[in-house]
Amino acid sequence: MGEQTTLKRSLGLWSIILLGLGYMTPMVVFDTFGIVAGTTSGGVPLAYLVALVAMLLTALSYGKMVQVMPSAGTAYSYTSKTINGHLGFMVGWASLLDYLLLPMVNALIFRIYMNSFFPEISVWIWITAYVILLTGLNIWSVKLASRFNSSLVFLQIIMVVFFAIIAVVKLHNGHGNGVIFSIEPFIHSGIHFQTLMMGATVVCFSFLGFDAVTTFSEETPNPKKTIPKAIILTTLFGGALFIVASYFAQSLYPHLSTFKNTDDTLPEIAKYSAGVTFQVFFFAAAFAGVLSSGLASHGSVSRLLYVMGRDGVLPRKAFGYVHPRFRTPMFNVILVGLVTFASMSFSLDLISSFINYGALTAFSFVNLSVIAHYLFKEKRFKTPKEIINYAILPLGGFAFIVMLWTSLSHDSIYFGLIWSAIGFIYLLWQTRLFKVQPKQFDFELAEDTVELKAQ
Repeated sequence: MGEQTTLKRSLGLWSIILLGLGYMTPMVVFDTFGIVAGTTSGGVPLAYLVALVAMLLTALSYGKMVQVMPSAGTAYSYTSKTINGHLGFMVGWASLLDYLLLPMVNALIFRIYMNSFFPEISVWIWITAYVILLTGLNIWSVKLASRFNSSLVFLQIIMVVFFAIIAVVKLHNGHGNGVIFSIEPFIHSGIHFQTLMMGATVVCFSFLGFDAVTTFSEETPNPKKTIPKAIILTTLFGGALFIVASYFAQSLYPHLSTFKNTDDTLPEIAKYSAGVTFQVFFFAAAFAGVLSSGLASHGSVSRLLYVMGRDGVLPRKAFGYVHPRFRTPMFNVILVGLVTFASMSFSLDLISSFINYGALTAFSFVNLSVIAHYLFKEKRFKTPKEIINYAILPLGGFAFIVMLWTSLSHDSIYFGLIWSAIGFIYLLWQTRLFKVQPKQFDFELAEDTVELKAQ
């Protein structure tokens, strides 16, 4: 019997951080600025600050779990090993809703952008080119995909920096609030707790991506050290970009009456800030954001499918397959590409609402997995530090996620429950009505194997 091909460990810390930032799409802050500013009465940077603190709590939980389970399966693997295999499958199934649909969202946004510039060209041509590019890169090499993603992320960061410089000059010349450094974008009389939390709920979903870096755990040489650092740094860097960009946008445009279209303020922010030429470059960075997020999300979901296939909860021959030359889960990458084509049949609002169900399910159970593993299994509650790390912090993260659950749309909940029901039926069949546990991957054995191969 031949030795099973494994994923190639070729990603370093910064490659993984940039994949996470690519997933998060830094330029999205300008797209949603009008919506959040209207919700919070002009407190967008404060909403991002609140969301950053909340997401850091869950990011810490991801970091704790990857230290004991360096698997690409993320919430699925953590729940399966710490709480229950059946529940773990259901969490993984719900997470697929998030991971599978995000590539579709990016494809939809790409289609909208290209159709607005070239309405005479069929949108099928753009979607086909988009899917072929991202699928090809993810099959060929995770390192190549990472390098391409890095260039796209750097372009977005450069645009945020340029916008900040332009904003400083304009504020110095009396535009907007007329003050470069001010506390007003964070705190003023019009901001109220309830509306602030509503705004924080909206921008929390801009942080989706810090968790996705864990799906590359089996493609970095030292995941127990690299991935926890990558999770925290991705969250902090992403949060810093969002806060800086939203601070200067709020300072420069304190009143929504400036904009004709508050549902997507990116084009007008670029035009009003520095004219049509800057708007073109801004759009280029927005395109880069769509491509980087699509590339990272495409790679992430293929890894989650791979782990579920390797464990045998999905058909192993197809989903657990790794190409012997490219060392990537080729069949899964192709499947995600085919699913992305389905974006032609759905609206952006509908798909976006469904994503949140899967993301919140994963976040909830990662926090609970920390408690189950460290507090109950390892009995790590003997010192104040252990109580804070393994009880208070994950409970705080879980509490905030519960608050986000209450803000989900009815469509998101209904579709999520239907998706979960389908998964539950499959689980009944796969486990013979719960007579057997779903198979699980042995992380310790895998690590020993990797070390032996290295020797």
